[in-house]
Amino acid sequence: MRKIISLMHISLDGFVAGPNGEMNWINVNEEIFDHIDKRIQKSNTALYGRVTYQMMENYWPTAGENPTASKHDIDHSRWYKNVHKVVLSKTMKDAGLTNTTIISDNLVDNINEIKQQAGHEILLFGSPSATHSLMQQQLIDGYCLLINPIILGQGVPLFAGVGDKTKLHLLTSRQFACGVTELNYSVDRE
Repeated sequence: MRKIISLMHISLDGFVAGPNGEMNWINVNEEIFDHIDKRIQKSNTALYGRVTYQMMENYWPTAGENPTASKHDIDHSRWYKNVHKVVLSKTMKDAGLTNTTIISDNLVDNINEIKQQAGHEILLFGSPSATHSLMQQQLIDGYCLLINPIILGQGVPLFAGVGDKTKLHLLTSRQFACGVTELNYSVDRE
């Protein structure tokens, strides 16, 4: 069975965005881009909430074609165009969307069906509302947390309303030169 891994930038105090959705505190550089680009190449499915999907769709399909595109923009744009996208949304329709599936109801059944399909891990990018919904249904199998060395004090929490206690098992950790620490956890279902 395929696993859903939540890939998320997070502040030291557990927020994924500022109080108004700000993400200007996220620390990224070429070292992180290269690392994430290698990681995503192992996945053929990306999972998004509607807001994150629309943000991605407005940028990534053509980002690699810009004459001043960075290596990361070129690589990620190529991957984004080829990866199967799954979007959790009650308002979007899938008419005319290329390589995209919209899940608007029966979340557990539809996600479990996707997890049964052939392929590699399913990466859940950002999307705090979608992440919360999947957490509540115990559909997330692991977390790749990019912990930024900042305390926001307030904002959109990653672990809000998740229900029962969830035990995690640390798989790997990595320190980046910019101060970001990556922690990879699996969810302990036992």
